[in-house]
Parts: sequence; structure tokens; C-alpha cells
Amino acid sequence: PFYLITKADTVKDFAIGAVCTHLGCVVPWNKAVNKYCCPCHGSQYDENGTVVRGPAPLPLSLAHVATTDGKMLLSPWPETDFRTGLKPWWS
Repeated sequence: PFYLITKADTVKDFAIGAVCTHLGCVVPWNKAVNKYCCPCHGSQYDENGTVVRGPAPLPLSLAHVATTDGKMLLSPWPETDFRTGLKPWWS
């Protein structure tokens, strides 16, 4: 599962994976602290899915988002991870 990131009247061109990179729990968005917070072991991720508190070892995965004929389409993200500058661990 992935989260679509919205800003005002638009959707960003990437989606954030909803699975914690520590042990695979679903990571909900916590609006009160503006972070994805894992309920299992306390890992936290910023709005782009970058780890800000462990024990998670890696950022959340990414997917491309495009709109075609009014439908949101997600596709794999094989390019360099813009958050780390490294090859994506999930591809």
C-alpha cells in the first residue's frame, strides 16, 4: 500500500510506501506531529518518508504518481532515491 501526498488542490508526483522498513508494520500518518509513526516499535518518518527516528534502517519506499483520464496511476520507482541519492532499496 502507498500514501498519496496532497498539497492544496494537487497531488505530488510520488507516493510513499506505507510499510515500515524495520519489521513491516503499516505506518500511519500522525497529523498531530506531522510524521509517519510506526505503532510497533516507534520508528518515525518525515513527510517524504525519510527516517527521523529508528529503529527503522531505511526510508519508506517510493512510487511514481501520474494522472491519466482523471485516474491516479502508480508505477515503480527504479530511479535514484531523491532523498538519499542512492539506488532504491525496494527495486
